[in-house]
Amino acid sequence: METTTSIRKIIHVDMDAFYASVEQMDNPDLMGKPIAVGGSENRGVVAAASYEARKFGVRSAISGVVAKRNCPDLIFVKPRFERYKEISNKIHKIFKDYTDLVEPLSLDEAYLDVTVNKKGITSASILAEEIRSRIFSEVGLTASAGISVNKFVAKIASDFNKPNGQKTVNPDEVISFLEVLPIRKFYGVGKVTTEKMYQLGIFTGLELKSKSVEFLVKHFGKSGSFYYNVVRGIHNSEVKSNRISKSVAAEHTFDTNLSSEIFMLEQLENIADTLERRLKKNNVSGKTITLKIKYSDFTQQTRSKTLPYFVADKGLIIESVKELLYQERMKNSVRLLGISMSNLNTEVKKSIVVQLSFPL
Repeated sequence: METTTSIRKIIHVDMDAFYASVEQMDNPDLMGKPIAVGGSENRGVVAAASYEARKFGVRSAISGVVAKRNCPDLIFVKPRFERYKEISNKIHKIFKDYTDLVEPLSLDEAYLDVTVNKKGITSASILAEEIRSRIFSEVGLTASAGISVNKFVAKIASDFNKPNGQKTVNPDEVISFLEVLPIRKFYGVGKVTTEKMYQLGIFTGLELKSKSVEFLVKHFGKSGSFYYNVVRGIHNSEVKSNRISKSVAAEHTFDTNLSSEIFMLEQLENIADTLERRLKKNNVSGKTITLKIKYSDFTQQTRSKTLPYFVADKGLIIESVKELLYQERMKNSVRLLGISMSNLNTEVKKSIVVQLSFPL
């Protein structure tokens, strides 16, 4: 680390197989069994899988057909997002007992800056243990945590002792921790980038660290500077409690592929209903409307239109969606449609975070 004056205490809390765990908690008959939330054995995509299912290679984002092939005893469960949000709200109330600097990443994970905390506890590791214990006793679910000096390292660390564990990477351990880390474990380095790094002889953090910033920018563009810094433990992104989504969306995967624009428009009416409710619930509106189309061969297309004014009303949304739908002929039958609203009328308020130097 370059200095000790900028050291913060960041906890990344990640719920264990959240959606699947909620389903098992609410239905004891599912406990200990391989379950997949979302999709079906005929179509659709898995949203989440229990640890029992993961042993068979069932993961989020794979098709239901592949999931069932990997695990013949797999049980599919329909997602209940309102229930997941209800549980998530309870978990976030626990977070707020410790710090107001909480940045949700999704319903099941968040960053907490506990450099200065409401409990006055100097050890972030002890705080993480207490938070995880409370989640288990008050909610009934297990969580894992990563603790370190910045969001990047904390995020990676939270995955080390899953499920129901935690890992602390102290300030003097950050560099050595990152040097031996396989490059595929670096947060933000996806499958395609991992393969490219392998081709360049980069397999670990140490090999990434040996490359100059010029080399990394040449091969990875703007991301090159990010990789150059994070492998040296430099990641100054603050925990933003007022983190605001850049878009609001709704989509639906159909049981039977659609080939008629008339049938598609009927479905888009329902999707626009859902989108309108989400926009109004969050008290936001937007200018850019995007129609998402996924064809039966799994190719995907988006069509967008930007209005001169902000909208959140279903009638105005569907009016633009109709234009986008009939903009050009469909390439194939359609398995998924979605509508998203971006270019929102939200402003990100900047917060000042006092950074102090403490051991973790």
